[in-house]
Amino acid sequence: MLHDEVLPALEKKGVNLVDYDELHSHEKDLLRLYFKSSLEPILTPLAVDPGHPFPYIGNLTSSIAVVIRDPYDDAMQFAIVSVPSGLNRWKSLAFTKSDKQKRNTFVSVEQIIINNLDLLFGGMDIKSAHVFRTTRNADVARNEEEADDLLEMITDEMRELRFAPFVRLEVDCEMPLEVVHRLTVELGLSDKDDVYSICGPMALGELDSLPVKHKLNSPLVYPPWTAKTHPRLQGADIFEVIRKGDILLHHPYHSFVTSTQHFVEAAANDPKVVAIKATLYRTSNDSPIISALAKAAESGKQVAVLVELKARFDEVRNMGFAQKLEDAGCNVAYGLVGLKTHCKCIMVVRKEDERLRTYVHIGTGNYNPHTASVYTDFGLLSCDPDLGMDITDLFKYLTGYHRQVAFRKLLVAPGTMRSEFIWLIEREITNAQGGKPASIIVKCNGLDDQVMVTKLYEASRAGVKIDCIVRGICRIRPGISNVSDNIRVVSILGRFLEHHRVFRFENGGKPEYYIGSADWMTRNLTLRVEVVTPVEDESLKKELQAMLDACLCDRRKAWEMGPDGRYQLLGVGTMRSPPRKHTPQAASPNLITAVETMGLHEGLMQTVAKRCRKAKMVKLRKKCGSTVKSRRQYDTS
Repeated sequence: MLHDEVLPALEKKGVNLVDYDELHSHEKDLLRLYFKSSLEPILTPLAVDPGHPFPYIGNLTSSIAVVIRDPYDDAMQFAIVSVPSGLNRWKSLAFTKSDKQKRNTFVSVEQIIINNLDLLFGGMDIKSAHVFRTTRNADVARNEEEADDLLEMITDEMRELRFAPFVRLEVDCEMPLEVVHRLTVELGLSDKDDVYSICGPMALGELDSLPVKHKLNSPLVYPPWTAKTHPRLQGADIFEVIRKGDILLHHPYHSFVTSTQHFVEAAANDPKVVAIKATLYRTSNDSPIISALAKAAESGKQVAVLVELKARFDEVRNMGFAQKLEDAGCNVAYGLVGLKTHCKCIMVVRKEDERLRTYVHIGTGNYNPHTASVYTDFGLLSCDPDLGMDITDLFKYLTGYHRQVAFRKLLVAPGTMRSEFIWLIEREITNAQGGKPASIIVKCNGLDDQVMVTKLYEASRAGVKIDCIVRGICRIRPGISNVSDNIRVVSILGRFLEHHRVFRFENGGKPEYYIGSADWMTRNLTLRVEVVTPVEDESLKKELQAMLDACLCDRRKAWEMGPDGRYQLLGVGTMRSPPRKHTPQAASPNLITAVETMGLHEGLMQTVAKRCRKAKMVKLRKKCGSTVKSRRQYDTS
């Protein structure tokens, strides 16, 4: 794809990634000056011989393996040059501001280094030099039961991870076999399947750092999208709005900043708020949520935060957040021994009319404004008393010694969530056998729990229609005769990362909907603290159904799994069999048409933008009177 599609498409837009060998001599001279001034001072040539052990190489770092001949005694030597991770990966050939013609022509830093190695190894003959990239194991074996201090244990683990075993080696496809062999031996890789030969640049994610987005447009880059403020939250007091009815937030279509973030910031600034409690699994470096919680504690509010220190790849960041919150006066817990706290919950306790009212946010995604702009997630804002008491009990379990076996409305793992989901599936089986409407829609990131898979097969055999919208790993095989005839599996890959978890059960014609943090994976149902909440407001049920309708009607970005486990893009080429037609139950014809024409994400973006614009106009008319014209009136006047 890189060589056949991406690079040719970039060239058509005037953006060129060139090989060093293609450059003119004067360009090479200028790059040599650049090497001397900006690269050579920070590079360290590292010999590998009996007096110089193989150097430390970090995780996901690029290095250059160099074979050198000493002309003095004709001896062959081996060396490593690490490519500093802080460097800009691409160097423009526009060496002056006036040199506009070469502004969008780039050469990689690795090639610049390779072609100037004679300056690092003076007096030596460079026989070969090739890039390689390493990956270390991110899994750690931990015994939390024996830990005296979870923070200290995680701190020690972070040190150990720097020296974790290597699990992958990527090498330039032109690297000599003897050099590849030496690297595998030095890195302790015994399986040839751990070595990947790459023709072209590695770490392709760094293509995003090319400063050329102003030159590109669709389909190379997506047009900008500005998330919209939820219609009910436009210029309104958030607590007053929640009291009038639950709010369903749909990110990134609805703005995270003006909804979830605003909920926490408003609570921190509100003198009537007496307590805030939150779980944090992942958030951003400059997290406004962290700042708001710290501010709330500093102003005298009771603030309790569970910061999950075991969130993979975010351990160090979360340790810093925990320290910042503690310094501000928050009560901080680090997680539960043996479990990861993965649920997304915030509760705010507010004093109103001489009584306390609890407001909650229960989400499917992290409290991270950055990922909220590219991940699809739902969040429920509510002041339902039962949900408030359930979340209160949950935090007693998370921060203290409290065993809660049953909750009023919430499904909580690792307690009863799996058994409650099984009961819901069994109810559909009973309804199907009794001739009542019976169907299940599961939307999640992964589905691998054997118990849940077996139960879905049983439901399929009983005649329950099942749609699984699963972005990632899925153990189910659909369309197998007498096993999964009634199961369809779809994965949607588009502009945004499909991240929300939604579960719908037909319930004999009275559908029930649930959203939350748990996938139907063994790790979620057994090894993590997860929360799934029912969505009971009828208007919000329709919103969820409309989204599910849109997912199941996508013919642009949806991939359907066949009985053999392979996926095929719907609507492209000849399908193995016609896709099962989905009849929309709540989505408007306009939304379905938009989704079928543009794809799920683009269709929802268009629909949400129209609704929010319409809501804004309605509020303006109410505020200013009938003098405010609609866009259509302006267009036709």
